[in-house]
Amino acid sequence: MAEMKTYTGGCHCGQVRYEATTDLAQVVSCNCSICHKIGAVLTFVPPEQFKSLSGANVVQTYQFNKKVINHLHCPTCGVESYATGKGPDGKEMFAVNLRCLDGLDLSTVTPFPYNGRDA
Repeated sequence: MAEMKTYTGGCHCGQVRYEATTDLAQVVSCNCSICHKIGAVLTFVPPEQFKSLSGANVVQTYQFNKKVINHLHCPTCGVESYATGKGPDGKEMFAVNLRCLDGLDLSTVTPFPYNGRDA
């Protein structure tokens, strides 16, 4: 089992910054239209494992399809480093884009393919 670790991350310009605590045991590569286009590789964390350090008051929200996920992007550089919504169990969650975590080598994780295109 992977070890719980706190990662820092954010957008390209640095206006949006956060910490997320996760074990990276469950990593998802979704093929829905937005994840496919932005190249998102995701881990999901509950609110108590996510801490905004800056930029939460400026992120812009984009919703599509069923409008249940808040895709949050930086208004300056446009990068979506995380999203918010509810998991299948109805509880609040954060979807953290691993490509936006500082110092994480993506070759060390094995994403599970998720067919979001047909969900």
